[in-house]
Amino acid sequence: MEQITTIGLDLAKNVFQVHGVDAAGKVVVRKALRRAELLRFFERLPPCLVGMEACGTAHHWARELTKLGHTVRLMPPAYVKAYVKRGKTDAADAEAIAEAVTRPTMRFVAVKTTEQQAVLMLHKVRDLLVRQRTMLINALRGHLAEFGIIAARGPGGVSAAIAALHEEQDHLPELARQVLHGLVEQMRLIGLEIARAEQRIMAWHRASEASQRLATIPGIGPITASAIAASVPDAALFRSGRQFAAWLGLTPRPHSSGGKQRLGGISKQGDSYIRRLLVIGATAVIRCARQDNASKSWAAKLLQRKPARVVSVALANKTARIAWAILARKQSYTAAAGTAAAGTAAAL
Repeated sequence: MEQITTIGLDLAKNVFQVHGVDAAGKVVVRKALRRAELLRFFERLPPCLVGMEACGTAHHWARELTKLGHTVRLMPPAYVKAYVKRGKTDAADAEAIAEAVTRPTMRFVAVKTTEQQAVLMLHKVRDLLVRQRTMLINALRGHLAEFGIIAARGPGGVSAAIAALHEEQDHLPELARQVLHGLVEQMRLIGLEIARAEQRIMAWHRASEASQRLATIPGIGPITASAIAASVPDAALFRSGRQFAAWLGLTPRPHSSGGKQRLGGISKQGDSYIRRLLVIGATAVIRCARQDNASKSWAAKLLQRKPARVVSVALANKTARIAWAILARKQSYTAAAGTAAAGTAAAL
């Protein structure tokens, strides 16, 4: 049998599809493997190039196959789709992966370590808890409104709603009191879990040099800095700050043809979590930063001719490019005038 040089591996929970070719591109092996058979199959192979789509379990299998001496490349699924000839089958996907991984212009995803995945998992859990708390708050306000108790939005409104519940509970039906107090208790428990998650994130942030350097940028605090540091272990994966901003979906979406350049809104492709944090941080800079801050001066000029939300997104784009430069040069942020940058944003 000819020696396999490239393998396209279509990942799944239990049944994996393998498509292997030799140096001439001839198909050598095409088979399905059970989960328990996968590592035994690769143990018998000489070192080769293995391509996989970046998904939830891809980083685990990439680490395992790398231990066996293979070279593993992860690719965004959207980039692999163009190489699927026809239909949607596991075999067709594996063949497309084997073809895509050999393309010289293909873009690859860095394999994350277990520590990086753990930090990002902590971020995802915190984000989930925050969304659940928001759902509980909205439910509490809505149910109270059914009995004529109106609460304002924001943290102050939540406190007022809880206080109003305790004041008016004698006038509410027993079933309503039980349900509403249950919502308040769930909010309290979720708030404690969010606080614990943020404490763990802060501990990791203090132990990470890259995260601390990112936090010197106005609009980036420990939450955003740790998320970027864990998601981008090596800034060399991006050729420029613009490519990093494009990876986050903060660059304009082009729709050009016939020599006419048309740019729309931002593409919103890539990591939506970091993009959202950067936009929120940019909004805080616009509202709260000092007038002598370089980013604020740039944003103030843009605010004279653009809506505030557009300026926030533009500033987030600029912040992302600065973050890439900080990671690539291993330096801390300094303002354009050479003075120390404004401190980190407390919330993010």
